[in-house]
Amino acid sequence: MQGESDVVVLRLGHRPGRDDRMTTHVGLTARALGANRVIYPENATDAVETVTDITDRFGGPFAVETTEEPHATIRNWPGSVVHLTMYGEQVQDVEADIREAHAETALLVVVGSEKVPFSVYEAADWNVGVTNQPHSEVAGLAVFLDHLFEGRELDREWEGAESRVVPKATGKKVVDAE
Repeated sequence: MQGESDVVVLRLGHRPGRDDRMTTHVGLTARALGANRVIYPENATDAVETVTDITDRFGGPFAVETTEEPHATIRNWPGSVVHLTMYGEQVQDVEADIREAHAETALLVVVGSEKVPFSVYEAADWNVGVTNQPHSEVAGLAVFLDHLFEGRELDREWEGAESRVVPKATGKKVVDAE
């Protein structure tokens, strides 16, 4: 991921009570699979707290931000915009073009919540589908990031971690990072 531009995930929409867990998982997935930051709607306060806490405990770098105007973020984005939607072009057909653009410019990955307005489809450089079937936006984000980084994010090193997970065939083991 070094030598490439930023990858920023924008959570478009958040319905408190209904989307809390999914919005949190968008941020956790973005962090774990190579994005540099997530931008949440201002009303996603629980997700902001959880992802910030995980970053503090398990390392970064990863930033969590909020915005009052997510549509303005899309309109004013200085780089390329990818909108993840089941109605888009298949990820395997456009990933090389997106990867090439990402080498030159920052990438905004838009992940919807409720019905996404058509203006987002028009503003995106790519509308990308993972399977073109209904499924979780978290799954779509995970597959997209894995394709974008060609699996390199799986070996990422984390800075500033208080704790780290020790891989094991069975059981759980978390140790101090030192």
